[in-house]
Amino acid sequence: MVATDWAARWAAYTPKAIAFTDGDTGEDLTYGELNRAGTQLAAHLLAVLGLQHGDRIAILAENNLAYPLLFVAAQKAGFVLIPVNYRLSAPELAYILKDAAPALLITETQFAGLADDACQSSGLSPQRWPLREVLSRKEETMAYTSSWPEIEETDPIFILYTSGTTGFPKGALYTHRMLFWNSVNTALSLVINTESSTVNVMPPFHTGGWNVLLTPLLHRGGHTILLRKFTAGRVLELLEQSKATVFMAVPTMLRMLANDPAFKTANLTSLRYIIVGGEPLPLPVIEEWHQRGIPIRQGFGMTEVGPNLFSLHQNDATRKIGSIGRPNFYVETRIIDKNGADCTTDVPGELLLRGPMTTPGYWQNMDATRNAFHDGWFRTGDIVKRDHEGYFYVVGRLKEMYISGGENVYPAEVERWLEKHPDITDVAVIGVPDEKWGEVGSAFFVPLPGRSPTTETLSEFCRQGLARYKVPKHFTSVTELPKNGTGKIDRRALAEDSAL
Repeated sequence: MVATDWAARWAAYTPKAIAFTDGDTGEDLTYGELNRAGTQLAAHLLAVLGLQHGDRIAILAENNLAYPLLFVAAQKAGFVLIPVNYRLSAPELAYILKDAAPALLITETQFAGLADDACQSSGLSPQRWPLREVLSRKEETMAYTSSWPEIEETDPIFILYTSGTTGFPKGALYTHRMLFWNSVNTALSLVINTESSTVNVMPPFHTGGWNVLLTPLLHRGGHTILLRKFTAGRVLELLEQSKATVFMAVPTMLRMLANDPAFKTANLTSLRYIIVGGEPLPLPVIEEWHQRGIPIRQGFGMTEVGPNLFSLHQNDATRKIGSIGRPNFYVETRIIDKNGADCTTDVPGELLLRGPMTTPGYWQNMDATRNAFHDGWFRTGDIVKRDHEGYFYVVGRLKEMYISGGENVYPAEVERWLEKHPDITDVAVIGVPDEKWGEVGSAFFVPLPGRSPTTETLSEFCRQGLARYKVPKHFTSVTELPKNGTGKIDRRALAEDSAL
């Protein structure tokens, strides 16, 4: 049986060790304080608010100490956390709330209006808490029972919503078992222990914000500094002050850090390496960090499996540039062709994954769950190849997703919104290279006869219903969209046109 109360263990072992620091306020939480406050929170939610094992708690807030407190409460009492993307529009948020039906919605002050609009649109009225109610449990001393609900390792602790190829988000179930085995895979690949520390500036609504470093460090008794927003100068300052041993970032962040004036003088000697995920890191950026004596470890993962699945050792960062590395210890892999046969060396095929860190499926979505698996293996939708040394390379995506600044964007979702514009009859969106964000959206649209919507008007229309990172940077008016032999939009032809 996987232990599901990590805070209680560390409160017994190292109660005075700092578990979390709010990087914006400087407030610390020791493991003893984390366990006491998490216990009070769990007891209050059970006894006063009437929540039960399996009830969902949605959170709309930036990184702060409320998140680890809620995590501890969920490990103790079996609640299911739904960290929601605060960058979403009200219609997008309403869809998630209606799908998840949370018993409690916790909202930071600046997102209260968004939450109000989403609740009204969804027709739901969950119990509502301002974020300060979570943080106030640190001072509470109510009596609590020592008997918590029975928690199975297959019970979910998160529902993490990911955009889908149909344009509608899917709630990936993330279980206690997945937490444990992802931590084991991480610790075996990296050096994670009680001496480990990091600055976490990844969004709390992503598995990357929770499960690349935060939960593995919590499981191993390490120290995490939570930062609400990424600012290159502030991150460099915190990395130096805290003597962080490991840091995770997407390539856009590393480029901004390297371009900051403080980069050349900041004392970063405590960093053993930097973990990079989301998209390949260009060689010049790798070399910049290596010149500072800081190795780069390229990684690869996904919400539904892990996410710490592949790792490219820092010694191979330049020799195997472009590779996502080799599978982590308890990750099983297959590469199959369109007929389901295993591919040989250097032959591209779809990546399949299996292991104890794999999701059981999607929340209330049997069709998506069934389609996600092939003979017990999770279908990633990524096209990869494996070289003769066992190193993997991503060469394409079955899904048409692109990654902008570390955020996954699915064209179908953007297209579905743009199709609502009164001046557009047809539209297709693809990802194109961008110097700052890695990739951005490029929308090709067929206007109604006599209409000519501008980039500015289409951008504004998108911002009304889409998160900003999903809004295409480029809009091109065409008389018709290219089609292939089966009548589907020829996205490769659009990509070639964009490159001209």
